[in-house]
Amino acid sequence: QPKRKAAFGSVGRRIPHRVLHVINQDGESLGHMHRAEALRLMDQHGLKLVLLRENVEPPVYRLMTGQQIHEEQLKRAEKKKLSPKPGTCTKELSFSSAIAKNDLETKTKQIALWIEKKHHVKVTIRQAK
Repeated sequence: QPKRKAAFGSVGRRIPHRVLHVINQDGESLGHMHRAEALRLMDQHGLKLVLLRENVEPPVYRLMTGQQIHEEQLKRAEKKKLSPKPGTCTKELSFSSAIAKNDLETKTKQIALWIEKKHHVKVTIRQAK
C-alpha cells in the first residue's frame, strides 16, 4: 500500500534519509549533510525541517520558521483552489447562425441548466451557408 503524500509542513525528527541536501531559511544551500547534523542545526536555530523534494538524490530539505511554513501552506492552498478540479465537466454546444428562434430558446435553457450544475459551457456558433 503506497504512502499518501503528506501535507506541506515540518517533518519533525522523523527523517527516513541518512544524507540530506539542506537549504537555510534565506534560501542559501548548506550542501549535503548527515541527518544528525541537520537536526543539530534545526535545534540550534529554533527552526523546523521541511521536505521540499523527495525524488532527488539526496532529498532536499529546508530549514524554515513556523511563519514561513504557514505562509507556504497558504500559497499552496490558494494555488490548489485556482487549479481546475478533476470532477469538473465541460459541456460543448454548437449551432448555426441561422438557428430558428425556438431552437435558440431551447438551447439557452439547456445552457442555463448546465451553469446551475456548475458545469463549464463552451458555445460554438457556425456561420450558416
